[in-house]
Amino acid sequence: MTQDPYAALGLSKTATPDAIKKAYRKIARKNHPDLNPDDPKAEARFKNAGRAYDLLKDSEQRRRFDAGEIDATGAEQAPRGYYRDEASKPENPYTQGRSSPDGDPFSEGFNADDFFANFARNRNGSGFGGREPADLPGHDRQYRLSVPFLDAVLGTKTRITLPDGNVLEVTIPQGSKNGQTLRLRGKGELGFGAGPPGDAFITLDVSPNPDFERDGEDIVVTLPISIDEAILGGKVPVNTVAGQVNVTVPPGASSGQILRLKGRGIKGRLGQGDQRITLRIVSPPNIDDELKRFMESWREKNAYNPRAGKEES
Repeated sequence: MTQDPYAALGLSKTATPDAIKKAYRKIARKNHPDLNPDDPKAEARFKNAGRAYDLLKDSEQRRRFDAGEIDATGAEQAPRGYYRDEASKPENPYTQGRSSPDGDPFSEGFNADDFFANFARNRNGSGFGGREPADLPGHDRQYRLSVPFLDAVLGTKTRITLPDGNVLEVTIPQGSKNGQTLRLRGKGELGFGAGPPGDAFITLDVSPNPDFERDGEDIVVTLPISIDEAILGGKVPVNTVAGQVNVTVPPGASSGQILRLKGRGIKGRLGQGDQRITLRIVSPPNIDDELKRFMESWREKNAYNPRAGKEES
């Protein structure tokens, strides 16, 4: 990426980290290749924004870019005066015998084209004076991946499109948690020389589910039941992460009462969790005359106070 990363995100150099994140997400959502399969310009904007965000989200990389120590690709920039210092070295064949009386190799007689061509060749091979380049590992890459709740609980495989357009296959382990970071060895940037590639670190953002909540290795649900189910008891269907089952509601059940299904929770390091079911009695949407008369008659003969002992004295 040769484009200024701030320009790629439509920001100035004074942008806050939060503004950088919001700008990237806005561009990524609008220009994602999956949403614009036949638009190369949108794909280019998506890639440029991704590369810009990778550079600027890291405070140290951002500082180094702003200071001119690295370029927009993250590559090291030669320090000021570097080319002049290299040209001044006696082993440089393109400046031998060409220095001015004051020792300036860039004075009359200096061939800039020859010097920079030779410098580029030596950067890719042996350095000036036969020095070999360092074999350095590639940079690690950081990504975030949104995962549906049930995929995190049950485990799955998915694919993510990287900012450069490449696709990475990711295995989501069973029982993964929100904020958990997966490490994919060798899936980062390529190394320098004979150095190994870096790693990819993927932080999981587990999406909430309307039916289930997680508490450690347990799954927690709320089960609405009718008045007659609460009074008479019976078998009532309930959802679990592995599918629907029937649970036995005991006669005389109350709202807030908790039932437990052993082994229906999340598989963790210490074993399988349970599913905890909180009962919630729901009155019928319409109270007809028959039900009203029945409850009035029942109350006259069997009135009781469920708040006894809890009222203020």
